[in-house]
Amino acid sequence: MLRSFIKKLKGAATGTAANNNSLQGLKSEDYSLPPAGSREKAKALVLNLQDEICAGLEDLDGEGRFQEESWERPEGGGGRSRVMQEGRVFEQGGVNFSEVHGDSLPPSIINQRPEAKGHPWFATGTSMVLHPRNPYLPTVHLNYRYFEAGPVWWFGGGADLTPFYPYLEDARHFHRVHKKACDSISPELHNVFKPWCDEYFFLKHRNETRGIGGIFYDYQDGSGMIYKGQNPQGIASKISQEIGPRTKSWDELFMLAKSCGEAFLPSYVPIIEKRQNQIYDKRERDFQLYRRGRYVEFNLVWDRGTIFGLQTNGRTESILMSLPPLARWEYGYKAPSGSREELLTNLFTQPQEWLSDQSLERKCQPHQAVD
Repeated sequence: MLRSFIKKLKGAATGTAANNNSLQGLKSEDYSLPPAGSREKAKALVLNLQDEICAGLEDLDGEGRFQEESWERPEGGGGRSRVMQEGRVFEQGGVNFSEVHGDSLPPSIINQRPEAKGHPWFATGTSMVLHPRNPYLPTVHLNYRYFEAGPVWWFGGGADLTPFYPYLEDARHFHRVHKKACDSISPELHNVFKPWCDEYFFLKHRNETRGIGGIFYDYQDGSGMIYKGQNPQGIASKISQEIGPRTKSWDELFMLAKSCGEAFLPSYVPIIEKRQNQIYDKRERDFQLYRRGRYVEFNLVWDRGTIFGLQTNGRTESILMSLPPLARWEYGYKAPSGSREELLTNLFTQPQEWLSDQSLERKCQPHQAVD
């Protein structure tokens, strides 16, 4: 998984040359050094998140159990992959941990962050994707990670929700919980992380988002602008520029990852508990598998972590754990006019202001898709 994370570093490095929020050109003295014990503390955080989330999901499913497989990276480090298959709720789900390190960084990272050259590097993180069987239950993704090389360090992560037969209140609940987690560190963060998520999990060839979003952030080292992504003309970048530079300590960003990671179960479990017994038929199952195809398209075509992980000989089973066990494609599919499927296609795959736009209720009510 963290080898797939290193791929994200390459993707970011190759795509940010024109970004006015780029970190290029900064010198090591511009960064505060990570505190003593930073690597051990970050590793413990993501290990604990993996344990807590797996325990919570097993309790929620009631029947499925995670099977663990440990692996080692010849160049340094390793991880543990946990996969649940054919549970009561979850058709398939994985929660991975990895910790990788080495003496020399790939050129793509050195080109982006030259001040990291010559320093031993370290990266750790946890990543999760869950695919429920019932089409009324949304797929969900989470990832929190930490990178360090001498004076260079940063946190990244987030979580996003992909419903198939959506409910407005579910989308609002997911965003509300993650906003509260961000606000516990700074009320300005969610204003940037929410549109950043919409921007990142976007299928350009389909002109649609992967789902209803959530939060996403990367390269958070406590310096400069909050937004450090690849689209300087995007909404997240513009909001970040309006806010201006913000300074955060290592401990504050650590607590951000902890707060957001611990927000996952409260953001997702109530949705499953509310919808898990809804009856569905072949039409709904077929539509779910069709929309799962979009999930596959994003992960294989656009996700920087997946691509880089495969290109750098990462552990294939852990990298592709994010893919659903079943999916389908249908040529020229068009949702029936006025259908619940059309509501998903037209409304829930486009960025929305889920917490503040009251017109969404009017659009969802005819489909009994509010609560």
